[in-house]
Amino acid sequence: MHFALFFEGIQEDFLLAAIPPVLCAVFRLAFVLVYAPERSRRAGWRRWLACFRYGFWWGMDLNAYMFLVLMVLVSLPAAFIPDYLAASHTVRVVLLDAYCLALYLAFMGKMIFYYHFHDTFNQTVRLGANADKKNFADIFFHQNHGTLILLGIVPYLVLCSSLGLALTHVPKIPYLELASTSMQYALNAVVFVFAVLVFYWFRYGGTLRHRLKPEWDEVPQQVKDDEFMSKAVIDDLVALKLVFRQHVSEALQHNDAEATQIIAPLVPTEQQFDPREPWAMLRRTAHGALIKQPRHVFFLLGESHGQAPFDSFYDHLHLMAASKEFRAEPHTLALNNFMSAGMISQPSLTSLISGLYDADMELNENVDFWHGTLPLALPVQMKRLGYRTVFWYGGALTWGSLLHYLPAAGFDEYYGGPDFCPADSPRTWLGVYDHIFLGEAARKIKAEDTEKPTFHFLYTTSNHGPYLMPYEEYGFDADKVMPKIADRLRHDKKTWRRLAGIWYADQALIHFVREMREVYPDSLFIVSGDHTTGLLPFDYDIVPRDEANMRESLLTSFAMSHPELTPDMLAGNTIGGHMNILPTIMELVAPAGFEYYSLMPPLTESIDHVVTPYCWMTRDTIGDYRSGLAQQLAPAAGELPVERTTRFQAERDAWCELTGWMVRHPELLVSREAKP
Repeated sequence: MHFALFFEGIQEDFLLAAIPPVLCAVFRLAFVLVYAPERSRRAGWRRWLACFRYGFWWGMDLNAYMFLVLMVLVSLPAAFIPDYLAASHTVRVVLLDAYCLALYLAFMGKMIFYYHFHDTFNQTVRLGANADKKNFADIFFHQNHGTLILLGIVPYLVLCSSLGLALTHVPKIPYLELASTSMQYALNAVVFVFAVLVFYWFRYGGTLRHRLKPEWDEVPQQVKDDEFMSKAVIDDLVALKLVFRQHVSEALQHNDAEATQIIAPLVPTEQQFDPREPWAMLRRTAHGALIKQPRHVFFLLGESHGQAPFDSFYDHLHLMAASKEFRAEPHTLALNNFMSAGMISQPSLTSLISGLYDADMELNENVDFWHGTLPLALPVQMKRLGYRTVFWYGGALTWGSLLHYLPAAGFDEYYGGPDFCPADSPRTWLGVYDHIFLGEAARKIKAEDTEKPTFHFLYTTSNHGPYLMPYEEYGFDADKVMPKIADRLRHDKKTWRRLAGIWYADQALIHFVREMREVYPDSLFIVSGDHTTGLLPFDYDIVPRDEANMRESLLTSFAMSHPELTPDMLAGNTIGGHMNILPTIMELVAPAGFEYYSLMPPLTESIDHVVTPYCWMTRDTIGDYRSGLAQQLAPAAGELPVERTTRFQAERDAWCELTGWMVRHPELLVSREAKP
């Protein structure tokens, strides 16, 4: 009897839970009809359908909880408490109204926000905590029809309540009563588990695999191609969830006077900070080319291509065999202490391209940076040197909104692996397998080669979980590659497959270098990683510790090669970072007197420390701003002691503040049409 009541109750829950997604679709339609430009309105039914379909499933990340809440708070207890059962219809409608009210307020807030900022909810929302609340109220009531919005709550909730009550009286499917008690309990268990699975299936976007649940990177390309529809696809509460889940930089909360004081440590003593041209203090003059200007410059950024596997106590794993051979060549220069510009992929990549620390402000997702960039940008400065600029990515260009960000940043051409690789190319959830992606890029480069000097930026994807690639088919044999590893590791398939991913990705990178060098022997090659990753095992007595030292967790890789490079060109440096790469290219190939912009000095000059928004490094110490800890920089098999200390804090804050200044002043960006 109790379970029959529960079964009837969850049917009501399911019917009521269908109301929020319908409301979200109506709100999405209203948003499009009110604000969409004409080109978006006429985008075609397929784009509209894709937007609403994906928006529905993405919205279920929160909307599905309506069913779970009703089941847990109403149906389950009401099946056992008669008085609660009598009031269950009312309780369900009240809970429904509460959630529908949240949807209404979020929608109206989004409409107002878009009116003022021409964007859906973003990190600017969080800045409201420091704003004048009276000013907010004045704008709300006198500019955005606040009184009508508040009065609208009444008929809106009446409508929601009426619809909810009507659905509670829809006839229900009767529960199956079995003669066998044991079979009845089994059926009850199956129904309960099925109800829970239904919740997860909807919440994960029509799948039971959490990794495949809808998110921004997976929005259909035809939707992302339309700037407005890419805003409309996300439900309002989901957008707010993403905003408040992310940390907003303090640099975005400062006014100009405060920011100027924080940036002051970066300004040379003979200059003043120019708010209209803040990059002026970063102007440098090339001393004269150290090598003959190469016809091709190849910048290879390898996913998770870190420094740790190069360290001597991991030699017997042979994970970086290809790179080690590459580094041993007489005209290859490498640094074993190299700091990434970002701790994860997007800020690292964006910093390298923009010439400005991303500092987790997601410049690539900022609509302003879809339409303009700064003179600091790497492709912009390479074009000033006479280079055609091309970007190659193993994944789809919808990732990180690259299809919008790359052309604005200055790339003449940009390709995603799925666009130019064979349609049946095997791929991970991030992109086409590295060796196929790089092989097809090489083929396309050779086929479309012109006399114009070209800068190629290539970014791989394969060295990433879940490491399910068929590595054995691509040459990995644990017995041959790692003959000296312990038997326990040899039989731990999950662990050695992670190691195989490192080996495979490195082999693919260096194979590309060798292939291109055969065709273009005068090329300059730069090989680095976007960041490092904790893939090395510590439970097989490889090293006498069970966790990584800081250098293993923080340092990426760096090497560059050209027939005219000599060791003295690195000026005795043992440390460096991503932001040293751009000026190094300039000093290697730019003519004397050529002016360029750079946050950091080139590697051709002596460097005594490296600072990023996350970490700092001197020639003997490495530190993390997030933890406030520091450790010896030199490689060590054993565990190194840590100390609680922070250095270069003012410089670190200044770099973040400079990025914040550019974000807060989009009028400083140079549009793609205005670039030379």
